[in-house]
Amino acid sequence: MSLDFKRKLPIPQQIKTRYPVTEDLAKIKAERDNEIKDIFEGKSNKFILIIGPCSADSKESVLDYIGQLKRVADEVEDKILIIPRIYTNKPRTTGDGYKGMLHQPDPDKTPDMLEGILAIRDLHMSALKDYGFTCADEMLYPDNYRYLSDLLSYVAVGARSVENQQHRLTASGISVPVGMKNPTSGDLSVMMNSVTAAQHSHTFIYRGWEVESTGNPLAHAIMRGYVDNTGKCVSNYHYEDLQNLYNLYAKTDLLNPAAIVDCNHANSGKKYLEQVRIAKDVVYSCNHNSDIRNMVKGLMIESYIEDGAQKIGEHCYGKSITDPCLGFEKSKDLIYKIADTIK
Repeated sequence: MSLDFKRKLPIPQQIKTRYPVTEDLAKIKAERDNEIKDIFEGKSNKFILIIGPCSADSKESVLDYIGQLKRVADEVEDKILIIPRIYTNKPRTTGDGYKGMLHQPDPDKTPDMLEGILAIRDLHMSALKDYGFTCADEMLYPDNYRYLSDLLSYVAVGARSVENQQHRLTASGISVPVGMKNPTSGDLSVMMNSVTAAQHSHTFIYRGWEVESTGNPLAHAIMRGYVDNTGKCVSNYHYEDLQNLYNLYAKTDLLNPAAIVDCNHANSGKKYLEQVRIAKDVVYSCNHNSDIRNMVKGLMIESYIEDGAQKIGEHCYGKSITDPCLGFEKSKDLIYKIADTIK
């Protein structure tokens, strides 16, 4: 076997005991979770924005961004519920490149998974403690979800993971909304099968235990566009795409049929400025059709302090080191526009 076993990492319970969530913080999370649940169950018509950097690369700049976002969130809280993106582990198409703070708490240094585990818990904890935000993260590694399970209010399963059985089964045991992205091929049946699996109960192996899940009624679809067989990006956020998804849901017995539209990735062709137009287009579709409005619970937007992206090592504060992001000033204007126009 060619693996080099470097060290045994602490189990999640050990990390949680070392860095506990206080009763006051747990209360804030419970309140946030209930508010988000009400949206997915149709008891609240607030619109969700899952917004933030493509990848969390620096505690200082991410918390700076979240502090600015908090001020906007308070102004629009009657119409919009904001869930910051703190994505701490990143899938890579070829396996190469920056894999996120979990791997490299300092992007300029070599991977250190123990320091990464501590860094991502500290960052999510700081967002909750300093700003009252419970956040979203991507579940790249199902076994690692437990390190953050008492802090997260939203979990995303990426386009490359959505067909994986362990992701689906783990999602079925999570108590907060889990969004299943359509795969990079664009096959919506894969995404819908994943939502179905996540909503059902299962017995499976998790972290060396035989476990039984109850099913997650808040599992739902994320439309993120796809890449066709010629390598061209194809969007799936248009009115007809959302109507098609509504019809797919209507053929199932799934609970709380819901969708989040990802404004970046293949939907924008990774042209980050297009997110503004795409967000407005989706809001228009929602306002035009009550079925779409009831299904589409919100948007994902990749946003950071500065526009665009940089290479690792350039050290431009608040600028993405993975996919290009919409700068904060443009993001703020977009949030105000959505709040003014969404019905």
